Amino acid sequence: MTALKVGSESWWQSKHGPEWQRLNDEMFEVTFWWRDPQGSEEYSTIKRVWIYITGVTDHHQNSQPQSMQRIAGTDVWQWTTQLNANWRGSYCFIPTERDDIFSAPSPDRLELREGWRKLLPQAIADPLNPQSWKGGRGHAVSALEMPQAPLQPGWDCPQAPEIAAKDIIWKSERLKNSRRVWIFTTGDATAEERPLAVLLDGEFWAQSMPVWPVLTSLTHRQQLPPAVYVLIDAIDTTHRAHELPCNADFWLAVQQELLPLVKAIAPFSDRADRTVVAGQSFGGLSALYAGLHWPERFGCVLSQSGSYWWPHRGGQQEGVLLEKLKA
Repeated sequence: MTALKVGSESWWQSKHGPEWQRLNDEMFEVTFWWRDPQGSEEYSTIKRVWIYITGVTDHHQNSQPQSMQRIAGTDVWQWTTQLNANWRGSYCFIPTERDDIFSAPSPDRLELREGWRKLLPQAIADPLNPQSWKGGRGHAVSALEMPQAPLQPGWDCPQAPEIAAKDIIWKSERLKNSRRVWIFTTGDATAEERPLAVLLDGEFWAQSMPVWPVLTSLTHRQQLPPAVYVLIDAIDTTHRAHELPCNADFWLAVQQELLPLVKAIAPFSDRADRTVVAGQSFGGLSALYAGLHWPERFGCVLSQSGSYWWPHRGGQQEGVLLEKLKA
């Protein structure tokens, strides 16, 4: 079989996202590809294509930012790394005409965060990968899972919900703003006994990666009880950064304004041990804050990758919530 010429149309048609080959029982070598729409270096103004991979090259890693490399004379950019056989996560590409975002080969943590902050609004999903969506930070991302990644219950067998989520507008007097809130119910348990789950960054779980079929599947398989789910929109990144990190007004508004609205639509249990708050990053911090300050209402917390550094981005001291827990 004749080998395809790198960068030819037929060569690109053979690419469908990252490619990998096994190195040993635990590791794979993975290569990412990106096609420069401007063509080769003779015509293109692209100087860098940064690759941002969850937990590998992202802002949480105090390591040198990684850029794809162009194959000379072609429109092909590539980058190769090694990933664990059970790895699963998201990634994106950031093509840019600038070569001065990171001034040093190994920038410090603050410079890394600032550099990524400037770059991420330009991030794009992998055009070769059909599994792409809008990530929690507002930019496009693509999915990648290695062959031995653990099963994701519910996502492996989603089911269409019997009743669609109800989308309402919550106009908060305390917060002086309005936002969308999604209310979703599963199962047919006695209404007043249904557990309540509050999901922060609700627009992500309602729109970017709709969770309704997964919750329906897990309920039918009796892996989750019939429940009421409340997904709260963060409005935008500015409101998110203000309202989620340890903000008493936000949680008072949720309890005094939002939950009574929800209960009139979909009754749920008032028991703290049947109420869970779930969030990621700032949302994870906020979920724990709610559980610690109002344990009589929020008895269960799911905090994923909580931003416990807040408000000290430099990482030189512990965040406020951790300091209070140790006091």
